[in-house]
Amino acid sequence: MPPTTLSPLLILLAIAAYGLLHSWLASLQAKALARRSLGPTVDRVYRLAYNIVALVSLLPVLALPAILPDQTLYTIPWPWTLLTLTIQALALLALAVGVLQTGLWSFLGLEQLLSSSQSGASHLVVGGLYRWVRHPLYTAGMIFIWLTPLMTVNVLILNLGLSAYLVIGAFFEERKLLREYGEGYRQYQQRTPMFLPRLLRK
Repeated sequence: MPPTTLSPLLILLAIAAYGLLHSWLASLQAKALARRSLGPTVDRVYRLAYNIVALVSLLPVLALPAILPDQTLYTIPWPWTLLTLTIQALALLALAVGVLQTGLWSFLGLEQLLSSSQSGASHLVVGGLYRWVRHPLYTAGMIFIWLTPLMTVNVLILNLGLSAYLVIGAFFEERKLLREYGEGYRQYQQRTPMFLPRLLRK
């Protein structure tokens, strides 16, 4: 198999493996299994451990496009590069704002770790960026990866795989949120788009 064919295949396999691991660990079934195996106190450390595993397992996936044989598809010329970099910076800002709106310490898992309560209760965030789309972190993430000034075959495959993972993962996350918040989340779904904000709102 030619190297240019093997590289995209390896990248897609790595993304698929990461997606399966990441999605399973985020599921209610995995959390319930951990609770049965380790006791209810695992709720305090689960989110932090989940984030650490997700970050460490993502690094090899991101490294593959750089170390495997590759081919350049296009480079965005100046001054358009400045425009794409500016939009990427705004996407990173949106990511930071979205995390802050859901609660930074809770998002990282530190609030659960330091809390004396084991309930792990959370509230549904529907304001700020979440007023416009249900998954602003995913939207900002896809904007960031697709506006890279240098596009290669490996980066293209990585972006396609990550985008597919985010879309598929969002649907699974919605099912979990419906079980967690019930009718409140169903009403939120009806009035708020998933990824792309409406230009006109009632």
